[in-house]
Amino acid sequence: MLFAKIAMLVSFFAVIVGLSLYSRSKTNTVNDFVVGNRSVGPWMSAFSYGTTYFSAVLLIGFAGKVGWGYGISALLIALGNSIIGTYLAWRILGKKTREMTSRLNVLTMPSFLEKRYDSSSMRIVSSIIIFVFFVPYAASVFMGLSYLFEQIFGIPYVLALAIMALLAGLYLVLGGYMAVALVDFVQGLIMILGVVLMVYFVVGHEIVNGFVNGFTSLRTIDPGLIIPSSAVSWVGLISLIILTSLGTWGLPQMVQKFYGIKNEQVIPVATWVSTIFSLLITMGAYYVGSTGHLFFAELPIFNGAPTPDLIMPTIIGQTLPPLVGALILILVLSASMSTLSSLVLTASSSVSIDLIRGTVKKDISEKTTMNLMRVLCIAFIAFCLYVALNPPGIILTLMALSWGAVAGSFLAPYLYGLFWPDTTRIGAWAGMISGLLIAVGGYIVINTSPSFISSDIMDLFIKWGTPFFGSLAMIIPLVVVPLISMITRSYTADHINRVYNESESIVA
Repeated sequence: MLFAKIAMLVSFFAVIVGLSLYSRSKTNTVNDFVVGNRSVGPWMSAFSYGTTYFSAVLLIGFAGKVGWGYGISALLIALGNSIIGTYLAWRILGKKTREMTSRLNVLTMPSFLEKRYDSSSMRIVSSIIIFVFFVPYAASVFMGLSYLFEQIFGIPYVLALAIMALLAGLYLVLGGYMAVALVDFVQGLIMILGVVLMVYFVVGHEIVNGFVNGFTSLRTIDPGLIIPSSAVSWVGLISLIILTSLGTWGLPQMVQKFYGIKNEQVIPVATWVSTIFSLLITMGAYYVGSTGHLFFAELPIFNGAPTPDLIMPTIIGQTLPPLVGALILILVLSASMSTLSSLVLTASSSVSIDLIRGTVKKDISEKTTMNLMRVLCIAFIAFCLYVALNPPGIILTLMALSWGAVAGSFLAPYLYGLFWPDTTRIGAWAGMISGLLIAVGGYIVINTSPSFISSDIMDLFIKWGTPFFGSLAMIIPLVVVPLISMITRSYTADHINRVYNESESIVA
């Protein structure tokens, strides 16, 4: 049986390396490496979006933690992810993002903000934000996957992290964006099959004994596991919906999927494919996570402490046959590798294109830029590995901080920058700074419990956690940006015409 598991894993690795080597021959320019020469079709675009969206953070830490706290109500998050985070993101952002980024000839979020707001300082600051806050996000992916390695294969946590780091570095450095898109399509198919099997075996297990019986058993344990029983719980749940759904609108690695699509005609198909994919993955993951109370009276223990990150791996280990469990490992590995590659590619391209080539050494060649991006990919993975080995908190906290800080910084400046010509530079700066301060400030408050905040309020903040401040970091800048823009100097008509006039082409 162990041989069969290892054979499945090795076969998966071989497919990844093979597709990466195939993609290497098609990666000759920076444009190829970062956005696949803007030639990706609807199905590959849709699967790449979905597999980047959902990683081990969802399938291991997030689904287990949220399911433990909210039970069946966690399925509302799945609906939010599918409708707001996927369907509306494609419908509202896809076409405009593809058109503007192609016409302005930009490859990254920082480059777009620079062109839109005529601010090199904004490009530099946004690049730094991406690099700094993508480290804990990627580290959380490492952590979630290594928990599953340990549970199913008995591989020590540290060794699992090392395997992940090596594979991630090899996978990305070889193929760039086209490797990501090709592998994402294969990984997406594996994820769909794995989630369907996971739900099938969990629902059929004697402890759950069907959807209806599982629902009834959860309600018997605690009615709050069916519908939140207090306003405090509803605030926490809504915060999670906003954080994980609206957040995709401002995350560079998600928005960048729109840069690479072949043309506007692929958007309708990609919209529906990615939405259906999102529904299948999130409904399955959150449902399994919601059954945690049926399997445990108390949280599982890891290193002597209760750890919600072990809920999903433990359920999988108890309910699934060994070979299916190995397939689930490959499912999570697939999701994680896609997310990791997108995070690393986004971070390395931002630093190399926006900081080094855009600021420090502007005459750097195409070949040198690509080599620099490859080196930075390895450096970024090393940083993530260090954070994963020295984690400041559980997976959910790491992910919530990163999503809140990055999406809070970029969502409002990016959204208004696409659609509202009257957005000013000061308005965009105000939105970026306010979002960043709220997300980071909330994290600090929760972890330090300052004396000037009353104990009752602190209890609420701790209960809602980092996701509450992350959601505020996205919403408040949506109000700040237009308010500040209305009282600050507008751009000249010439600048607005260069940014929004579809008949013009601006060369970087």
